[in-house]
Amino acid sequence: MLSPYIANHVIGDPVRGQALIATWHGQAGLLVALTAPFIGAASDRMGRRLPLLGVVSAGMALGMAVQWWALPEERGLPLWGVGLAIIVTGACYAWSESLHNALLTRAARPAKLGPVSGLGLALGNASSVLLLVFVLLAFALPGQIDIAFLPDAPLFGLDHAAHEPSRIVALLCAFWLVLFAAPIFLYVPDLNSTGERFGDALRHGFGNVLRTIRKLRDHHRNVAHFLIARMLYADGKTAILVVSGVYASGVMGWGVIEMLVFGVVLSVFAVLGGFVGGWLDHAIGAKRAVLLEIAVTFLCLMLMVSMTPEHVLFVVPVDSTAVWPAPLFNTAPEVGYLLAGSLIAISITASYASSRTLMAQLAPADMQGEIFGLYALANSATVWIGPMLVAYFTTMYQSQQAGFGSIALLLLGGLAVLAFVKPPPRAEP
Repeated sequence: MLSPYIANHVIGDPVRGQALIATWHGQAGLLVALTAPFIGAASDRMGRRLPLLGVVSAGMALGMAVQWWALPEERGLPLWGVGLAIIVTGACYAWSESLHNALLTRAARPAKLGPVSGLGLALGNASSVLLLVFVLLAFALPGQIDIAFLPDAPLFGLDHAAHEPSRIVALLCAFWLVLFAAPIFLYVPDLNSTGERFGDALRHGFGNVLRTIRKLRDHHRNVAHFLIARMLYADGKTAILVVSGVYASGVMGWGVIEMLVFGVVLSVFAVLGGFVGGWLDHAIGAKRAVLLEIAVTFLCLMLMVSMTPEHVLFVVPVDSTAVWPAPLFNTAPEVGYLLAGSLIAISITASYASSRTLMAQLAPADMQGEIFGLYALANSATVWIGPMLVAYFTTMYQSQQAGFGSIALLLLGGLAVLAFVKPPPRAEP
């Protein structure tokens, strides 16, 4: 909801907006690519992860919150300030991922890594559903639709003309992050501190990362192949998450209410994806699960790109006649986009869970922090390529479809490399 608002109203042009937002996320990815492995190695040397996780979580909350002041015509934050907030939020998210992923093996037994990883993602998406439904009922629908149980105006006196129901999402997400990150710091056991300070650990960690990369090349080639595959397909998944809302708003012409309902539907299916990922890990093994999930993501992406208000499957013309009696998503392209989006929500969430499980199974026990630092690198070293591909093709062809469709190249590359990864032995229950 916030990215489409920034693209369409703050920037004021959906094509330029898609290109700029993709560029900002690319810059965040480049920053993380240069730093995440060293932060992971430093956390290994310090032992404890939670203090550093607290710092980057606070930075992420701040980056989210200040986007409330993103206003048209730069009446609030200047455009570079909006970009900086997005870059900070994206970088802190990736840094936090490398730190909390390294805690996964302390939260579950080896045989339970898949279900626990999937459950965590499912619960995260379930909380997103609750938050989106609250935004829809409390801010977006009041004053727009006359329903008995809705208030007459948005809560807290928010003004639709000032886009406040869209902007409030920034503050709510920051609050939500702080509230639900708290249990990690209160209840998750951390490692023992080694007493080494962060600056010293970071300096020494730099050498550790170089040694780890050489070690992977010489002794852990299977892990190296997986990390390379991860670089490609994770970049594709991230680019889909970044661009899909902007694409739907600009190409399908959906407004705030449609985007919120779309977000709720996708979040509901993403909850299912967390459980599907854990089930597939157990049923067919983590590697086969990831292969299947990426293939489904690719097919769904192609279906989404093929939809416009006038066409389905790229060339089949349609009219604007409703195909079923519903107030929203009632034309053939809208129904097709919604179905493909729902399935891609399952496959992307499932692949996050399965990939994390596969990494935990492949990583040597004494290298978890370093490996998950490199895992974050694999999630972000090329993450700037996906958004930059989108920005390049969007600008080159002045087409959101061309930009969105270019993501498929990364998914196919990831599938090709992943085929060479040897699956880990199945853990005993």
